Amino acid sequence: MSETKKEKTEGQLKQDKLFYKKKNYFEEASESERKEMFDYAEGYKTFLDAGKTERESCEVTIKMVEEKGYTEYHFGDKLSVGDKKYFVNRGKSVAIFKIGNKDLESDGIRLIASHIDAPRIDLKQVPLYEDSKMCFLKTHYYGGIKKYQWTAIPLAIHGSVVLLDGTKVDISVGENPNDPVFCINDLLPHLGREQMQQPSTKLIEAEQLNVLVGGVPYADKDVKDSVKLNVLNILNQKYGMNEEDFLSSELCVVPAFPAKDVGFDRAYVGAYGHDDRVCAYPALTALLDSESEHTVMALLVDKEEIGSEGTTGMQCKIYEDLMEEIAVSFGANFRKVRHASRCLSADVTAGFDPSFASVYEKTNAAIISCGTCMNKFTGSGGKSSSSDASAEFVGEVRTAFAKENVVWQMAELGKVDIGGGGTIAKYIAKLNIDTVDLGVPVLSMHAPYEVISKADLYSNYKAFLAFYKYDR
Repeated sequence: MSETKKEKTEGQLKQDKLFYKKKNYFEEASESERKEMFDYAEGYKTFLDAGKTERESCEVTIKMVEEKGYTEYHFGDKLSVGDKKYFVNRGKSVAIFKIGNKDLESDGIRLIASHIDAPRIDLKQVPLYEDSKMCFLKTHYYGGIKKYQWTAIPLAIHGSVVLLDGTKVDISVGENPNDPVFCINDLLPHLGREQMQQPSTKLIEAEQLNVLVGGVPYADKDVKDSVKLNVLNILNQKYGMNEEDFLSSELCVVPAFPAKDVGFDRAYVGAYGHDDRVCAYPALTALLDSESEHTVMALLVDKEEIGSEGTTGMQCKIYEDLMEEIAVSFGANFRKVRHASRCLSADVTAGFDPSFASVYEKTNAAIISCGTCMNKFTGSGGKSSSSDASAEFVGEVRTAFAKENVVWQMAELGKVDIGGGGTIAKYIAKLNIDTVDLGVPVLSMHAPYEVISKADLYSNYKAFLAFYKYDR
């Protein structure tokens, strides 16, 4: 005979009302909503596999938005209410926007900004060399990585080469089942006694991140560096390039494995590049699905992992120029538009990992599967290099999420003096746009294989829908 469920005491009822408690989204979701989570993750995995570099992510995005009726925008084009446009910046970043019927000066733009670059290993401009009858590529790592994690795993090469005649050749090797893969060698434990006594930052030095790409000599015994010649001959036959063409190339080394479900229950997705495509994909799909009356925009930008520099990073004036063009098209004062605009800086945060609990302050940590995570501030130490969103704006976003029943949480990036990290929020805030960070908790962030929860991914999507929709 089942026990009668006890009524809650007065104190328990007060706890329910007064305490802040993070909710596990899997527990909160209905059976139908759980199915939506899992179905949504399938599209995300496809997006990840198709876009392992910012160039490829940009191409996939353009294809997705054109299928939804979006057309390319160029500076100077006249805009009208209802227009659905995308703007490509040098093939490495893309802005997608839809013009609403609200007054721009008083309502501004609902902006979600994320990045589509990820930590990786780039090739040097003079990369190819032969040693001991093996051919290698010299590299220069990009972003914050643990170098030892990139050895002894299958790698692919993606990117573009511009030949001397101006022809651009796109390269992707290592992803298809019949492709070869590449690797960076590690030292066997039998000879690694001295290596293993080094601090982890010295286990593998940057100049040891050499990619193995060939071993068969060219069929001419009178030729020196015959293995290198054979590799170059293959590249020449397939892509029309010679060694000098590496000078005008952007070639990236990325993990060769695809996105996969993790766990017997398939609760998680393991993949390369969650940071920050796990925010870029929901920002994009939420905009495509949104029926908001506001003018809404998703910015998928480059170079966040190295400080948002250059012509495709968030510090470039081109994104401000684009927003100003929208304002000008409607005769609006751009200063007023910026002041009225609101932004979510959509970037990931560190998910609490009980195996490394000592670096987190658990009360203020992002708990996996408890929903997308807001970081009121990022930076390091005493909030250095953080925009630190205002209480008023955080309140606005809370209200928007509450209206749409979004499961979300608040957190910080680890203990105060342990480390820290930055996002693009501060660059958008400099435009006089209220901005706060919101994104998915990630396990093993910046590793070649990161893990996220499908619940948090879907929560991110719902949060972005709510943000695009809400009225102040």
